[in-house]
Amino acid sequence: MPMQTPDITTTEPTDRKKCFPRLSAAFFFLLAGLLFLIASSAFGQDRKSENKTPDLTELSIEELMNIEIADVSGASKFEQKTTEAPSSVSIVTAVDIKRYGYRTLAEILQSVRGFYTSNDRTYSYAGVRGFSRAGDYNTRLLLLIDGHRINDDVYDQAFLGTEFPLDVDLIDSVEIIRGPTHSLYGSNAFMGVINVITRNAEDFNGFEVSGEAGSYRTFKERLSYGREFSNGSRMVLSGSNLSSNGQNLYFKEFDAPATHDGWADSCDSTKNGSIFTSFKHKGFALQGVFASREKDIPTAPYGTVFNDDRTKIKDVRAYLDLSYSKSLNETTTMKAKAFYDHYQYKADWSFDDPLPVINKDDAKGKWWGGELEFVKKFFDTHTAVIGAAYTDYFLIKQRNYDNDPYVSYLDENRSNYNWGTYIQDQFPILDNKILISAGLRYDHYSTFGGTTNVRTSLIYKPTRQTALKLNYGKGFRAPNSYELYYSDGDTTTKANPDLKPEKIDSYELVLEQYWKNYRFSLSGYYYSISDVISLHTDSVDGLLVFKNMDDIESKGAEFEVEGKWTGGIEGKISYSLQESEDKKTGATQPNSPKHLVKSNLYVPIIGQKLSAGLEVQYTSSCKSYQGNRVEDFVVVNLTLLSRNLWNNLEISGTVYNLFDSGYETPASIEHRQDAIPQDSRNFRIKLTYKF
Repeated sequence: MPMQTPDITTTEPTDRKKCFPRLSAAFFFLLAGLLFLIASSAFGQDRKSENKTPDLTELSIEELMNIEIADVSGASKFEQKTTEAPSSVSIVTAVDIKRYGYRTLAEILQSVRGFYTSNDRTYSYAGVRGFSRAGDYNTRLLLLIDGHRINDDVYDQAFLGTEFPLDVDLIDSVEIIRGPTHSLYGSNAFMGVINVITRNAEDFNGFEVSGEAGSYRTFKERLSYGREFSNGSRMVLSGSNLSSNGQNLYFKEFDAPATHDGWADSCDSTKNGSIFTSFKHKGFALQGVFASREKDIPTAPYGTVFNDDRTKIKDVRAYLDLSYSKSLNETTTMKAKAFYDHYQYKADWSFDDPLPVINKDDAKGKWWGGELEFVKKFFDTHTAVIGAAYTDYFLIKQRNYDNDPYVSYLDENRSNYNWGTYIQDQFPILDNKILISAGLRYDHYSTFGGTTNVRTSLIYKPTRQTALKLNYGKGFRAPNSYELYYSDGDTTTKANPDLKPEKIDSYELVLEQYWKNYRFSLSGYYYSISDVISLHTDSVDGLLVFKNMDDIESKGAEFEVEGKWTGGIEGKISYSLQESEDKKTGATQPNSPKHLVKSNLYVPIIGQKLSAGLEVQYTSSCKSYQGNRVEDFVVVNLTLLSRNLWNNLEISGTVYNLFDSGYETPASIEHRQDAIPQDSRNFRIKLTYKF
């Protein structure tokens, strides 16, 4: 995706009229009427959930304070306790999202140990355990929504910021599964898997409406409906809209009279809208998403005109996913799925050298596929997952051209396919004190052939509350079509069809301990990546090009402790030490802070009616892509949450960057800037009402 770079911005401009149209009030009334008709006539009366909420008054103080071992489904493709998963897992819940005011998936990941985010005011990018590359569109993270792959077929991009196609209010939990998981998922499950699980119909039990207002003239509206009906069917339908003017930004690299003294005014706006639907009946599940975001780019990358709101991008992401799950017998469950996906990207780039011109950059992808999977228990102890998947990327289109006068630099239509088979088995030995997990997957790509990858884990569990894990994973990342074939006529970027897949070997030792009202986690890791695909400037012609140039190794340690105390107080603190360097030169990697400290504190002030969530994050200094130092920083966020003040009304207010820390993150090499300034102090007020 030429003319693009990393972003974590969550508040951006809206002065322009040429944006994704706002979902008007008429739309919400029509949607509400349609839902009412569906609920009243098509399915009959709804039924009350048979799952009764446990009576908390019957529990002791000690039981209320205990931290339960969470369940995770994405680590092995079946539900298991996190202590039994063959990975180091973190889970962020809908409760956490409310308590700390997270607005995007990027902010959720920023709160997790070992993760850090960077922002170039276009897209949000995540670094993992000291590794984040220039020009990488989160291609080394596999992003899933309820198991559906979100990475597209042109750039392999995982959307994390306001471009993420699902409203954060619809998230039930986010599973962060560290390490290569290719034995189950194939390419992109390189540094980890992010599995976003959506809320059930029962969570809504009718209509839910939400409205937000914040700094930089940021507004967001959402209307959702969910219901479980008398025949067992369950439905969720939701529509959201966001608009933001964004900030007026100062860049010292453009501080000259000819470039507006370094100020980019009204060039940071965002508009997006999304629709989500889910319908479940017996073993069938149909899920659909449509989302569109348009974003102004204030940073003038690739030599575009500074302070020009004609430089902008638009992303559209949509999919339909139909699955069927059935228990064949007491020991075997089958799941079959079919899907269709659509992705479109459009960009306008404003240039004035040698003559004023708007360069157009377009990409479109369409693909379909299916997967068949069996979870089988045998010998009373083994749980095996066996599956096969096929994806046909029947349209991969990339274009680049000047519109007036028309000059075409790139016009390519390609297609490819891949298929894979996998098996994983997990079983206990020695009176269930040791769990062994081993997985193997073979993938075949029409672009470069076949690859076989493994994952193994040895888990020692002397007690239910203690787990010591030794994990090993071997994986790969296939070069995507953008890295292989993109060129803008050798103006700024050229193609490299000879790229090879990246390869990773990862080792991890994890100790997890639950003790009364505390949870402890301690881990050490080492991974080695060969043939890293990186965006470089060719010294011969000065053009940007992707090459297999680097071999990287990284090692580090992470510690986290979580506690619950009387009065409903909860807290968590983590520390990450990470060192990532080039194996050939020993040079520290750019955008790789050595120290990360994250802490969260939740305090009820007036029972459940008023509470406060405080978050403090420290990121140490790191090297920029130009070799300079980017200073360390501390960011403090404060959220006040009020529930049940009046019927089902919920009100929250968050101040982000409370002490107005003027911090920056490294800019990738298509920018003149060495680092990109992040959001200054800003706020959000949010109201949610159920009826």
